[in-house]
Amino acid sequence: MSVRPLAALVLVPFVLGAAGDPPAEPCPGDMVAVEGEYCTAVKQHCQSWMEPPGIAGDGRCAHFDPSECVGERKPMRFCIDRDEYTPAGQTLPAGTLSWTDARKICTDAGKRLCLESEWNFACEGEQMVPYPTGLDRPSTVCNFDQHHLLDHFGKPLDLRKPSSSLVDCVSPFGVRNMVGNIDEWVERDVTWGPHRSALKGGWWLAGRNRCRPATTAHDEIYRDFQTGLRCCR
Repeated sequence: MSVRPLAALVLVPFVLGAAGDPPAEPCPGDMVAVEGEYCTAVKQHCQSWMEPPGIAGDGRCAHFDPSECVGERKPMRFCIDRDEYTPAGQTLPAGTLSWTDARKICTDAGKRLCLESEWNFACEGEQMVPYPTGLDRPSTVCNFDQHHLLDHFGKPLDLRKPSSSLVDCVSPFGVRNMVGNIDEWVERDVTWGPHRSALKGGWWLAGRNRCRPATTAHDEIYRDFQTGLRCCR
C-alpha cells in the first residue's frame, strides 16, 4: 500500500460553477453534491491503536486526534454517486471489475471515474476526518473488521453487503459506504504509483479502511472478487 505524495503528476479536478461561469446543473438523483475546500496534504495522529502498526495491514486506529491541514486548500465542486455501482436488478454492489471496466461503466452512464482527490474529499469533508463517520473507527456501522476473511480452504470470502443495509456508514456529504464493502477504483492523482489506477475503501485491507490511503500497485486490467466502483461527474 502506498500513501506517499505524488509530486510529478498533477491532475486538476474539473470545478463546476467557478467564478464567471453559469450556475452548475444540480446533481442527478442518484448522486450527491460535494462542494468546499479540499486539503491537499493532511496530518493525522492516532491516539489509540487496536493493535500496533504493521499488524493487520497498517494497523487499525480506534481513535484519531483532529486532523491538521499541512497542504494547500483548493476549491472543489462535483457530483458523486451516493452508493457503490450496483447493476440493475441486483442487490450487491458489483465486483470483479477492472479499472478499465469501471471507467467504461461510468462513461456509458454519462459520468466519469472519480479522481482520487475527489474521492478523498467526498469521504472526509472539510474537517478531513480519517473515517467518513468521524474520528472513531466505525467497526459496527461500516462493512469491515470482519473476523473471518477466508474459508477453511484459504479462499477469500465474498463479504459484500447491499448498500441499503449500511445506512449509518455515511460521509459528511452524505455519501454511503466509502470505507468497507467493495474496493473502489479511482484515477490516481494523489499517491505515488506506476499506473493511472488506484483502489480506495473496501473491507479487505485494514490499513485502507480510511479516507486517505490507497493501493496503487495494481494495473488498469487487474480485477479481483472485491473490486468495484462509484462514479463522479
